[in-house]
Amino acid sequence: MRATPAPAVPPAPAVPMAPAVPPDPAAPLPAKRGRVVAALMLCMALAALDSTIIATAVPQIVGDLGGFAVFSWLFSGYLLAVTVTLPVYGKLSDTFGRKPILVAGVIIFLVGSLLCAAAWNMASLIAFRVLQGLGGGALQGTIQTVAADLYPMKERPKIQAKLSTVWATSSVAGPALGGLLAAYADWRWIFLVNLPVGALALWLVVRHFRESLPARDRTRRPRVDWPGALTIFACGGLLLTALVQGGVAWPWLSAPSLLFFAGSAVCAAATVVIERRAAEPIIPGWVWRRRTISAVNLALGAVGLLMVAPTVFLPTYAQAVLGLGPIAAGFVLSTMTLSWPVSAALSSHVYNRVGIRACSMIGIGTATLVLLAFPLLPYPGAAWQPALIMFALGAALGLFQLPLIIGVQSSVGFEERGTATASILFCRQVGQSVGAALFGAVANATLNGRLEAAPPDIRPGLPGDLDSVSHALARAGALTDRAADYLRRAVDATVEHVYIGAAVAAGLSFLVLLLLAPRRFPVHGEPAPAEGAAGTGGTAGTGGTADPSGTTGTDAAVKETAVKESAAESARRNG
Repeated sequence: MRATPAPAVPPAPAVPMAPAVPPDPAAPLPAKRGRVVAALMLCMALAALDSTIIATAVPQIVGDLGGFAVFSWLFSGYLLAVTVTLPVYGKLSDTFGRKPILVAGVIIFLVGSLLCAAAWNMASLIAFRVLQGLGGGALQGTIQTVAADLYPMKERPKIQAKLSTVWATSSVAGPALGGLLAAYADWRWIFLVNLPVGALALWLVVRHFRESLPARDRTRRPRVDWPGALTIFACGGLLLTALVQGGVAWPWLSAPSLLFFAGSAVCAAATVVIERRAAEPIIPGWVWRRRTISAVNLALGAVGLLMVAPTVFLPTYAQAVLGLGPIAAGFVLSTMTLSWPVSAALSSHVYNRVGIRACSMIGIGTATLVLLAFPLLPYPGAAWQPALIMFALGAALGLFQLPLIIGVQSSVGFEERGTATASILFCRQVGQSVGAALFGAVANATLNGRLEAAPPDIRPGLPGDLDSVSHALARAGALTDRAADYLRRAVDATVEHVYIGAAVAAGLSFLVLLLLAPRRFPVHGEPAPAEGAAGTGGTAGTGGTADPSGTTGTDAAVKETAVKESAAESARRNG
């Protein structure tokens, strides 16, 4: 329902009154924003928990269902489904609105959770995990988009910090919760606990989330580029399967790897052809033609690469080199998730002063130096030293990532925000998959080189890969003291090389921002009422308009949203 503007109150004689700006028709107007935010946080907890909670329950699941040779697809299948559906859901949310996509995502996720709990063998569990991922893709992209719709640019760091805190807490608590449920209840409860949480989130969304779509969306028949969606799904699925399974299930230069990469290239070419001809493409050309969005996509893709180093290899370092238990090793990693939300919440104070690009460059530049500091740690060192590095890394990445997301979301209007947000998340997810494959190869090459160079008297019986090394070091008495020390030093060198590679990825992200990103991010504006324009401003080809006063960037957005909110609040009170 469109609110009726309130009658103007006569101003004081000495203060002329500026013309009222009508409320933005493209912005959703929730009945009670706090309850919608609660629903978003619950949905975020679902998506974050499900990516980690199953890790510690794998032994119980394999013991019950079998399928040890393919259990890694419990993670890979979910990741594939989430990643390849992000662009599709982003476009659908721009076409049909956020609410139906969010509701559909929650329902699909809950149905997948229920079916996972009822799985009768490993193949069925993997299939139902993929179904969960189809719902998780809708959750991850739409949550971020709705948060941007609900809050103006000035307030977005607050909601994004809340969502980041939920993600960080859930990611850290997930393995512990999964282990407790598997040990003291049954592994099926890992999926059943999603049902009450998801049901509450679904009720809050249905009951309290109200969005008012632009009038032009109601007067035209929505068209969905299903051929483009299918080719994108196939291209992403083949590429990620090649990256995830290459070097694990088959050698990199084997026939399966080459076939998957070739199939992905063919699907990518077909996607380009289809998207150019489509009336409403899933991935429009403007996503890559606009400097703001393309630069951020590339920068966050590089950050996806570097995130593999702490999340995958640091726990192994903490346990194998420092001799910590799983809980203590998790705490070393969790320091990053403690500082990241706080830094993100405070980032607005930085980018309001120096600009979005400069703030992000400060963050990623600092992250590069922090990552390069890791190889300088003493051997074996103390647990507080890598914990301090992770704390500093989280603070640096909080200054980097959130301003870029806010900058992209503020550079587009309502009808483009879902697509733009999904493109960011998609590139970051692909970066993580590429990083897992790339740094896995670096780690294996380094470790194999160290093992081949081992002294002849300790070489017999040495394990052959990183996982086997960790297991060997965890079993007391399995190795001599000299062999154990050699293996610890080999793991130390392996993780150091991975962190150096992560620093290179951070440096690439810095260069992308320096060379490609605009100095001032454009801000999507609304034409002045005197010009007879009501509704969304900006042009589809330029990425938005600047403030009429001539300023651009954050200051313009703050001025614009302040006037809009004042008028919108007055309309709500009197409508």
